[in-house]
Amino acid sequence: MRVERVRYFLAAIETGSLRAAAARCEVSQPTVGQQIALLEEELDVVLLTRSRHGVRPTAAGQALLDPLRRLVTAEEELRESAMAAGGAYHGKVRIGAISVTAETIVAPVVGRLRKRHPGLRFTVREGGSADVEGAVLDGELDFAVVTVPMSPAAAGLHRVPLVSAPMGVYARNDHPLAGREHVHWRDLGTWPIVTMRAGTVLWELLHRHVTGPDIVVEAMSARTLKVMVAEGAGLGILAKIETSADIPDLVWIPLRDTRPVQICLTHRQNTQPSRAAHIVRQLMRARADELTAASGT
Repeated sequence: MRVERVRYFLAAIETGSLRAAAARCEVSQPTVGQQIALLEEELDVVLLTRSRHGVRPTAAGQALLDPLRRLVTAEEELRESAMAAGGAYHGKVRIGAISVTAETIVAPVVGRLRKRHPGLRFTVREGGSADVEGAVLDGELDFAVVTVPMSPAAAGLHRVPLVSAPMGVYARNDHPLAGREHVHWRDLGTWPIVTMRAGTVLWELLHRHVTGPDIVVEAMSARTLKVMVAEGAGLGILAKIETSADIPDLVWIPLRDTRPVQICLTHRQNTQPSRAAHIVRQLMRARADELTAASGT
């Protein structure tokens, strides 16, 4: 059995569609479908049911999820041991991130690897999505974990979806909007707004949906935004990715009339990453899967 086929099957279950699974695995949709069909042939069971709404596991597929996940984990552990023995955990990896992904995705992976593989060195550059993607394109960074910008990827860049996060508003728990189940963009026009700095995806979303917003703070990080909201500066526009959990007295209210924010891993096309960079990219994707599982999405 080829473990890669199992990865495609698990990606299809976790994302809910063959198309999303293909994007995550960086292959074509027909490849995912063909490889899952071969896996079904090998196991002699039907694993997926397909419809216009996506895919879902059959009863047999559901029963095999845990054993197949253990198989993938075992292969990853074997590969990691082989990489470590072969000296792959040496060298330098240059990573770009925005403030939210630096805290939730990059930092946990860097922290784990620094403890286990001190020979591996990191450079992490934090900035706006467009800025760090430009640095990836110029070869200054090996890859970046960013919010997908409003504009298409520049020629030479490839974006791999990682996490989808719903958009919403942070408010103090004594704010007049705090008791609502959801809000719309039009509800924000009369309130002071705390947002991420100009040039970020969240700043662009705010200006696209609210005419002349009363911006009182342009924050450099998600934590700064939350602290400002907690101190009463205004409403904070931010996707729901769990950061800065130690800040009390805040509630998050979903924005009903906007799509979720997409977080992606951006790298150069047609460029072979170093062994160390490839490993770290895979671990970033695994960390993103952890966040997806924890959120229940």
